[in-house]
Formats: sequence, C-alpha cells, structure tokens
Amino acid sequence: MDETTPRGGADSLPFDVFSRQCPSRGTLEHVTGRWGSLTLTALYETSARFNELRRRVDGVSEKMLSQTLHALERDGLVLREAQPVNPPRVDYELTPLGREVAGRLLGLIQLVESRMPEVLDARSHYDAAREVML
Repeated sequence: MDETTPRGGADSLPFDVFSRQCPSRGTLEHVTGRWGSLTLTALYETSARFNELRRRVDGVSEKMLSQTLHALERDGLVLREAQPVNPPRVDYELTPLGREVAGRLLGLIQLVESRMPEVLDARSHYDAAREVML
C-alpha cells in the first residue's frame, strides 16, 4: 500500500491513525507538529504573505516554514495564491478544512495557555523532587 491509498481502497473508511500505513498519520503529523500547528493558527484570522507568517511564527526558519506550507498545501489545509504583480506577491490562506482544523487547534492552545500556572507549578514540583533524589 502506498501513502496515497487508504486501507481497503479509496472508499474504505474509517482511516486508522494508529496504523503506520494509514495516510492520516502523516496529515496528523503535519497538523500537530510545532510549525504546522503554529502556521495554521497564525492563518486563522487572516491570510498572510510568507514573511508575515515568518514574523508571526517566531523562531521558524525560512526553510522550515517553506516545508511546512508545502505539506499543509498538499494536505488541502492551506491555499497558496500567487498574484500576477511586480514584484511577485504570494498569499497563504486556510481552506475550509484548514479553518476547521485551525479552530480546533486554537481551542487547545487557549486551554494550554489558560492552564499554564498549573503546568509551571507541576514542573516546579517535579524538578524539586528530582533534585532531592540526586
């Protein structure tokens, strides 16, 4: 089975992300990887040019952002639109599927951000317990 063929043929569902042969695993990796999730959510409010995205997604290299955008475009989550102007202008925006995925990611991001005091407290307790053991 190749990466583009679902188990049992094109009409066979459901996909199984826990199977290493399932193409949904690759898409999940693109969406939930550090740069994929940040890129998708950065595009949630508005379309953006490459350098705007690069500034918004602090820390991403040009190469990683380019690779991320290509993967998300291939998965049908991001639309790349080249404007026929001089100098060339390329805008990136979410597709309807990308918007749905980004909306769910934003919910997760908001949950994590709102619970960071608990996370930081847990880290502190964990680190303190490890120091005692050393």
